[in-house]
Amino acid sequence: MTVWDRPEPANRPVPLDRERIVAAAIALADEGGLEAVSLRKVAARLNAGPMRLYGYISTKEELFDLMVDEVYAEILPEAQPGDWREALRVLAHRTRQAALRHEWLADLLGRRPALGPNGLAVTEATLAALDGLTDIDTVMRAVEIVSAYFTGAIRREITNLRAERATGLSKRDWQRAHVPHVTRMLATGRFPALAKAVYDGTDVDAEESFETGLDWVLDAVAAKLAQP
Repeated sequence: MTVWDRPEPANRPVPLDRERIVAAAIALADEGGLEAVSLRKVAARLNAGPMRLYGYISTKEELFDLMVDEVYAEILPEAQPGDWREALRVLAHRTRQAALRHEWLADLLGRRPALGPNGLAVTEATLAALDGLTDIDTVMRAVEIVSAYFTGAIRREITNLRAERATGLSKRDWQRAHVPHVTRMLATGRFPALAKAVYDGTDVDAEESFETGLDWVLDAVAAKLAQP
């Protein structure tokens, strides 16, 4: 029985329910990441005994599932775009925006399918955008490819943001600090392709990189859908 199928216990002296528990857990995670979340800490934030939470949630994994599903409510579009490409674009951007608000989400993306009501609604909206365009197996692969792209891009962006905070160095500051080493290595002539990228390539911010990569992935899906 999943956490969504298991009924909540009746309220006792301190009012408690899964909604309050999940909200407290998300607040803790927003402040300090997933490592800041434990049933004990959630209970303390709610002024409740830790054992009371076990009536609502059996494990920390269940709590993470509920937290992810709550954020999926932020990802679900208000209205379904009429075009499949726009629907997948909206999904990707809304997922990125949610992860920037809740950085811990990046650590939980790409796991087994989200089975909560909001997660299922996002999956339904995604599959519905491609419904009828091709066979279901091609639809599933297309969704997987787009999801794999934006999950990886989001994780990379969040990792870089965490590195900036941990080191106190922005991306450009970090690059400047490593210029002498990189310059010496490129001067050896052993890395000609890398040298071309460093000296001739255009540096773009995370948002532009995300958008460009997403366009290329959607172009690939469109080409596949256009095949007879």
